[in-house]
Amino acid sequence: MTASESSAGAPTPLRFLFVCVENSCRSQMAEAFARLHGGDDVDAHSAGSAPSGRVNPTAIEVMAELGYNLRGHRSKSTADLPDGTFDVLVSMGCGDRCPTVPAHRREEWEIPDPKALPLDDFRLVRDRIETEVRQLIARELARATEPTRR
Repeated sequence: MTASESSAGAPTPLRFLFVCVENSCRSQMAEAFARLHGGDDVDAHSAGSAPSGRVNPTAIEVMAELGYNLRGHRSKSTADLPDGTFDVLVSMGCGDRCPTVPAHRREEWEIPDPKALPLDDFRLVRDRIETEVRQLIARELARATEPTRR
């Protein structure tokens, strides 16, 4: 059975969690890109180690430029996450404050917090996150469909 297959053999989405400090910029954009590019193959979530309580207005603006509406999103903590184990937890700068969440694999993405950056630099961070998320999805879907070796 692969990571994306239930015991009945039906495909189940890969579960991704993106974590940063405030859950207001980087992790929100990563969750959005995972939903955009992963479709039904991905169940994406995001959280913060010290949530700010709101999504950064610039993150909302730059994601709207790509057709994704973050206005309905809210900054949340890991306590707000659904139960269960994630296939991959991606930390984007929460460092030592990154909470313990059950995950099969963990990755650390060294992506700067864009909140104080000029708009063009904020967009560069957004685009880097999109590239990283696309690569993560491709890598994890390939891993999930590999036959198990005996």
